[in-house]
Amino acid sequence: MAASSGTIAVIDYGMGNLRSVWQALVHVAGQSKGQREVVVTADPDVVAAAERVVFPGQGAMPDCMRELDARKLRPAVLDAAKTKPFLGICIGLQMLFEQSEEGNVPGLGVFAGPVRRFPADRMLTPEGVRLKVPHMGWNEVMQNRPHALWKGIDDGARFYFVHSYYVDPADRACIACTTQYGVPFTSAVARDNIFAIQCHPEKSAQAGLALLSNFVEWMP
Repeated sequence: MAASSGTIAVIDYGMGNLRSVWQALVHVAGQSKGQREVVVTADPDVVAAAERVVFPGQGAMPDCMRELDARKLRPAVLDAAKTKPFLGICIGLQMLFEQSEEGNVPGLGVFAGPVRRFPADRMLTPEGVRLKVPHMGWNEVMQNRPHALWKGIDDGARFYFVHSYYVDPADRACIACTTQYGVPFTSAVARDNIFAIQCHPEKSAQAGLALLSNFVEWMP
């Protein structure tokens, strides 16, 4: 299957049900000026031919990295991260970093810095109530700086999270937003043609759909 001009490729490396991501993108892409096609694909050639790429995922980082390589998708992901509008979601954010504490596994190294587990001794509310890990549910996203993908989204808007690990960028200038859960953590990064976010915009109601719609129209 060859991708046509304007195609949005959602990368499928066998980790997680991608239907909700696909459905949300179809919804916003169908409302865009270009009526872009959205395809879920494990074919590196389709990824290479696409206009823009979405890199989602869920599960354990070691499993995700193993499956990515098993499907020979690593070169296509790295090339897309250099050359076209690229959106990472959840594990798709974490995999862009150098190393994860989850299984002590190397990532793709697109961004410098580790992926850390929430520190058990600091998982407390300001009132001293113990917080559960994984961090699961709705939480505020505080925008660190303007970005095209924040268009129409209020600073402090609530998005849906499910994760036990978070990225810790070496270059603080790439931090696009932060969220508080026991500790303040980086919940999205942005650099050049890449935007990657820890939460699930496809499950985040209007704020999430607005972010996906902004990505569909984004011309970095």
